[in-house]
Amino acid sequence: MPYASIAESTLTFLMRRLVIIALLTLFSCRGQEESPADTLEPETADSSLPGPRRAAAAAKLVRPGLERDLAKRGLRFGDPVFIRAFKAEEELELWVRDRKTEKFALFRTYPIAAQSGQLGPKLAEGDYQVPEGFYFVPRSKLNPNSNYHLAFNIGYPNSYDRHHKRTGSFIMIHGNRISIGCLAMTDAKIEEIYTLCDAALRSGQDFFRVHLFPFRMTDERLARTSDERWFSFWQNLKQGYDHFESKHLPPNVTVKEGRYAFE
Repeated sequence: MPYASIAESTLTFLMRRLVIIALLTLFSCRGQEESPADTLEPETADSSLPGPRRAAAAAKLVRPGLERDLAKRGLRFGDPVFIRAFKAEEELELWVRDRKTEKFALFRTYPIAAQSGQLGPKLAEGDYQVPEGFYFVPRSKLNPNSNYHLAFNIGYPNSYDRHHKRTGSFIMIHGNRISIGCLAMTDAKIEEIYTLCDAALRSGQDFFRVHLFPFRMTDERLARTSDERWFSFWQNLKQGYDHFESKHLPPNVTVKEGRYAFE
């Protein structure tokens, strides 16, 4: 082969290699530039701070964004809150009372980062079950000193649980991604949840309600469980679920003859 042809082939080969390298570099850089910001861990308060300072630092971080997003929905920071969670869907909803309608409006739905156990109520200490039922949280149950960043105790066992001789303690909604019968929400998400609940209690709400369900209790979803052990219990839970769905006001819950009753 003539030297000119060899040189031309070599030059063509090198040029192709340079083009390939340039394209690879371009796509690599573009991929880095287009990486979504939410893949990064958000800033959170220092967990080594003493509880009150930790809660205050968390509120300072998240309050501006919460106030902005609440205002977009016509809601106010510090107004009464209501929480309900669904184990099968792994979702926790935070509702805020609308001053105009006096009813609760859905503010945010948070993914549950970790929960232990299976569908069905908590029966005994150490069974790793997340409870199902109707609970409430006064200010005394907030725990800014939690080993899981920030937390609040949902109040298990309630009067229904005690009636049925169910045992257990320290069932929390907290930060981190570890669960032993609790709902773990990550540190960033619990800062928002805790801050909204703390603000509502400071502004005069005596307690906020926490309703825990096995799943979203539509007629169709409940019917699929008719052969399961907890079907009758879940029918009773659905009464409370339907009450809120129809009115957007959490019912007053009592226990009569071993069943939940709703007013």
